[in-house]
Amino acid sequence: MDVTSSTSDLPDGPSPVTEERVWRAGRLEPMPIRKLPKAPPSIHILGPTVFLVALGVGMGESYMWPRLVLVFGPDIRWLFLVGVTLQAFVLLEMARYAMATGESIFFGAARIFKPMMWFFYVAAILIYIWPGHLSAGAAAFEEISGIPWQVSACVALVGVGVLFSMLSVIYSFLEKVLGFLIGFLVVGTAIIASIVGSWDDLASTISGMFAFGFLPDKALSDVWFPIIVGSIAFAGPSGMQQMWYTLQLRDSGAAMGSHIPKVRGLRTAGEAESMPSRGYMFDTEDPAEMEKWKGWRRWVTFDALLLFWGITMLVTVSFTVLAMSAARENPNVGALIEGGDREAALKAMSDAFASAGSPILGTAFFGFIALIGLNATLGLFDSFSRGQADMTYYFVPGAKKIGMSRLYAGFLWGVITFGILILLFGPADGPASILDILAFLSTFAMGAYCVVLLLVNNKLLPKPIRPGIGRNLIIGFGAVFYLGMLFYSLVRFGVVVG
Repeated sequence: MDVTSSTSDLPDGPSPVTEERVWRAGRLEPMPIRKLPKAPPSIHILGPTVFLVALGVGMGESYMWPRLVLVFGPDIRWLFLVGVTLQAFVLLEMARYAMATGESIFFGAARIFKPMMWFFYVAAILIYIWPGHLSAGAAAFEEISGIPWQVSACVALVGVGVLFSMLSVIYSFLEKVLGFLIGFLVVGTAIIASIVGSWDDLASTISGMFAFGFLPDKALSDVWFPIIVGSIAFAGPSGMQQMWYTLQLRDSGAAMGSHIPKVRGLRTAGEAESMPSRGYMFDTEDPAEMEKWKGWRRWVTFDALLLFWGITMLVTVSFTVLAMSAARENPNVGALIEGGDREAALKAMSDAFASAGSPILGTAFFGFIALIGLNATLGLFDSFSRGQADMTYYFVPGAKKIGMSRLYAGFLWGVITFGILILLFGPADGPASILDILAFLSTFAMGAYCVVLLLVNNKLLPKPIRPGIGRNLIIGFGAVFYLGMLFYSLVRFGVVVG
């Protein structure tokens, strides 16, 4: 640790000298040393990972991967296993920097090289202004209610904006709501899958996750390879969602995030405490502090392995069993999808639900899809606004006068307004095409944030808490995996969107 000396401004007598220990990371303001709070029990019910689960259990698991299973069979799922497992390691490494400093990964990127942070600032706008998840959920709601999906999507957008604006502290409310919705979704889909599926479906689903190397020639075609690339990006939280997780960790008060004030809704923005101009570091040379750090790492590891990896896997196993059941009910569904009917997978799975004994169950399936769309939208809109507000507050001159909570509200209502305009007047031809755009852009951001993770954790953190060689190799593999597939698609097929 470095030691910086400062002198007080007392008018009379010798000026007492106070010393403050700081940690210097990059060229930006050094981080003062503060106490690390004691970690809660590692086994717990909810944590900030519920945001990643809400975002991860989205259209990739319920729409894109079932579509691939219907075309290629369950053996294609080994790619999903690779994608989700890699995401669990990314989660742990994202948490390392955020928990040690109370800063977001965006701040860490700026400490390395500011243009890298601005890249993510622009990329977030390009990727997440599209209301893809909500429009897909609204399309499912249209199947139930007959209400045009544009209408219900616009109403939901305004509702989300009003809700977030009225909340006192946004994080606490969202954690509880998303936890409830995820629990309902997990239990509901598992029950229905157990009714309509068979033991053979379950066995094929599980064995397919270990069919490493299975990749039929058709999967390498210019039609399907870009779709597979996007689907891998959608295995778990896609795009910049892992980066936003560092902000949700901070607002949950995890580790050094406990020293940072929470983001408030617009109604109570005037009561928000002022944000410090940088994060903090704990004393990594103190054995007692390092013991507390190990407790926090056990806490977040539980989140990564059981809450994130386990729940995501359970939901996607349920949806795969449903897809295989759907193939029995609709033997021609694979041909329909290959013929360009991109909604055929959802319709076939609804039929599989209905085959359990009642058309009501078919309606319930679309209800689950609508719920996923709402679930993901709550998480995405909060996360996007949180991330953009954070970067604006710290790195746009004059933004600190506005305050973090008001910046959050500005980005929230900005993305809502744009979403309504796109839904009503935009060029997109429907929910599926919006999702395809999201999938491709997400892949590039994921490869880029793996590179940022390697730089931030290895150059900015004190040596005792840096990642080991094994974890660095896994994150390095992630960068090659995402960017390699993306550029192979570009060079080999000249196709960037599936």
